[in-house]
Amino acid sequence: MPGVKTAVLGAGHVGPVIARLALAAGYPVTIAGSGDPARIEMIIEFLAPGATPLTAADAVADADLVVLAIPWHRFSTLEPGMFAGKVVIDAMNQWPPAAEPQGTSEEVAQRLVGARVVKSLNHVAYQDMEPPDGQAVGLAGDDPAALDVVAEFLSRIGFEPVRVGSLFDGRLLEPGSPVFGKFVKEQS
Repeated sequence: MPGVKTAVLGAGHVGPVIARLALAAGYPVTIAGSGDPARIEMIIEFLAPGATPLTAADAVADADLVVLAIPWHRFSTLEPGMFAGKVVIDAMNQWPPAAEPQGTSEEVAQRLVGARVVKSLNHVAYQDMEPPDGQAVGLAGDDPAALDVVAEFLSRIGFEPVRVGSLFDGRLLEPGSPVFGKFVKEQS
């Protein structure tokens, strides 16, 4: 699976950690912040050496796998069409948790028509991601092939992927749930 082009959208706390883990596993990684890539070049050189800073549109255009690691309020600024056909990891959280009829990943899937959305990496604090040490992380999605891609990605970057069900079930990984802020434990 290394060779799978990975785009990380988000150059704050979570994005560079995921980029570093993916680079260490042999993935080619692009990373985008909000705005001109030149604004994040030094940050990326220091926090994720080897990642290529690009605009979000350019990073996504050439990617096989896209990680959304941006603040929830910025999600609505993304052009939905650019994600069609892409496997998208939704690592975003809504703060404060909303009493919505849908989980965030269900909203992401509705907006990014044609994307293959998987909820994961949102329930673990960025400072707890390194080193991954085989810690179990949850993933949820409706597309079995996309779940396989994300499970392999998680495994290769050092986590133990634990499937928790559909995107609806991905609510188990969101703020306010007993799993949020923790690594997922296998169910016996």
